[in-house]
Amino acid sequence: MSTFNPNDVMNELDWDSEISRVSEFVLLPEGEYDFVVKKFERAIHNGSEKLSRCKKAVLTIEVSSHDGKKATIEHNLFIHPHTENFVSEFFISIGQMKRGETYKMNWSAVPGATGRCKVYVDNWKGRDGQDMQSNKIRKFLEPKAPPTSSGFTPGKF
Repeated sequence: MSTFNPNDVMNELDWDSEISRVSEFVLLPEGEYDFVVKKFERAIHNGSEKLSRCKKAVLTIEVSSHDGKKATIEHNLFIHPHTENFVSEFFISIGQMKRGETYKMNWSAVPGATGRCKVYVDNWKGRDGQDMQSNKIRKFLEPKAPPTSSGFTPGKF
């Protein structure tokens, strides 16, 4: 989702501007990946057959593979009672919420937050009818428990 930013007009290209940016689209295979939230925007979901009108968080998430490849995924978190579990899952993933506890969402701490997620490849048709693919987030994952530092190793004396 691209939204109009009036400040971008100040940075518009002219007819004889120099250009260098090319598409950096990366399609990652399905799997679990580390991520960082690059950007967070507040928006409104106007309603659909499945979900009534509500607020939504539009997250720009950079997902990193083990070999250094990075993909950018735009993910909507709908702020609605029917999707509260997905919002909780996100905040648990970035370490701001603990499972089983009540939590007041702290959106100012979302940009720059890190976590892990499960990514899948979405297949869809473009406006021109061509088959297209993109990455989407299926699930945000709980942080792995840090290893205990008791020094105890079972079976060792």
